[in-house]
Amino acid sequence: MRRRRLIVLLIALLAVMGAGAFAVLAANSTHGSPERTAASYFTAWRRGDVQAMSRLVFQVPDDFMERHLTLSTSLRVDAIELTPGALTMTGEQSAEVPFTGRRKLRELGWWEFQGTLRLAVREKGWHVLWSPETLHPLLKDNGILELASVQAPSVELVTSEGERFPENNYAAYYLEKVADAYPHKKGTALQAILPDDSTQTLISKVSKPKAQKTTLSRAVQAAAARALDGVSDAAIVAIRSSTGEIVGVADRLERGSKAFTTYFPPGSTFKTVVAAALMGTGLSGSSQVDCPGTYQIPNFRSFTNAGGTDRGTISLTEAFAHSCNTTFVEEVTTRMEPGDLIEAAAPWGFRGMQVPTGAGGACGRIPEPDKLNLDWLGEAAIGQASVQATPLCMAAVAAAVESGVWRSPRLLPADEAADLDGPPLLDVELDADVAEGLREMMRGVVEYGTAAGAGLPEGVAGKTGTAEVDTGSEHGWFIGYQDDLAFCVFVRNGGSGRSAAVPIAVRFLQGL
Repeated sequence: MRRRRLIVLLIALLAVMGAGAFAVLAANSTHGSPERTAASYFTAWRRGDVQAMSRLVFQVPDDFMERHLTLSTSLRVDAIELTPGALTMTGEQSAEVPFTGRRKLRELGWWEFQGTLRLAVREKGWHVLWSPETLHPLLKDNGILELASVQAPSVELVTSEGERFPENNYAAYYLEKVADAYPHKKGTALQAILPDDSTQTLISKVSKPKAQKTTLSRAVQAAAARALDGVSDAAIVAIRSSTGEIVGVADRLERGSKAFTTYFPPGSTFKTVVAAALMGTGLSGSSQVDCPGTYQIPNFRSFTNAGGTDRGTISLTEAFAHSCNTTFVEEVTTRMEPGDLIEAAAPWGFRGMQVPTGAGGACGRIPEPDKLNLDWLGEAAIGQASVQATPLCMAAVAAAVESGVWRSPRLLPADEAADLDGPPLLDVELDADVAEGLREMMRGVVEYGTAAGAGLPEGVAGKTGTAEVDTGSEHGWFIGYQDDLAFCVFVRNGGSGRSAAVPIAVRFLQGL
């Protein structure tokens, strides 16, 4: 009897222990798994079943459904594809699944993005820990995704041969300016407005721009750009003399300066214009002139040649070739009034007018100072005083010497340039004898003058220039031509034209 009671008590005790163990297991059990929860969430998301998605989210935000519907509606989403990656356990009760998504936007087509689905055990079950960046990472911290209307250039500028421009062409500023002048086409872009209020364009769609030829030659442009590799604060402008077409522009000028629009004192390159003016007074290239080391204008200031060189009596052509400051100061101040020089420079583009290249431009100007006296005239005779020119202008001067006609430079075919920038300035035909006299002078510069022995190719004619500036430094210039190609090389604060600009011209011409 006693043995039966012990057996009954033992059975009862085991029953109580079993029930307790079951209760403990039941209390510690976790419903579902991260894999099943993630799979269910992605399935519902693909179907657009926001209600089913919300049931898998822990502490569903009040705007959960609204955010999904608003994003789909505002971006005009027609379909979504989701490709989950491998699930990673980030803790004993947390996990995450990286995924790739693609939304098909009605205006823009398929748009791919990356995201992460985070999961964790909450209230004894695996749930999605949802936040706005689950929809897209850029929605974090109140970021916004929206469609926006955008404008894009209607043209793609290409070379005169119809080819795309290479990288590092140093003409980007001018190409962008021309492209922006054409009417733009409207398009659509998907943009993200970030927490700092900056805007990031994710994808965009505009109609393909049409190819628009410029006058820039691929070969000339490449040669100009490579000649300026490693050179700072310098520019090259090249023009086809017979047409005025700009066939090359490599601009590495700094501090906002531009080869088409920024004025600089042209220094002795302006002697090209002055020599033409002197021939208009009756001198010729063979006329004998004095080239003393120093010359003082009676009752006014003194002028000195580079190095104080005294060449005695020589021809005007030789004085030009050797860049005799004293010759030009003496001849101009004894033969001309200040107004005469200003008037004589006007046909060469020194009229203070804008040049309608298609990308804007300016040539030369000679502002009249308060004291228009012989000191001013002497300085102007050697390209100083208030004489100012752009590198574009001086390239046009060289082109006029070669062709005998000053032509308005342009970057586009004539009709296109006129539509964008206004009609070209009128051509100015030079006196034939004056033009030939200048050509002989510029040949002398290279053959026996200031550019002799510098390695310039055969057939090149030119004029060096060194312009003093208020800072005490010097701008280096070299203008010239070879056959139908005229050019200007300018180096700001680079030193003399011979030392700074001529070597660049050599590289440019050898690179053609």
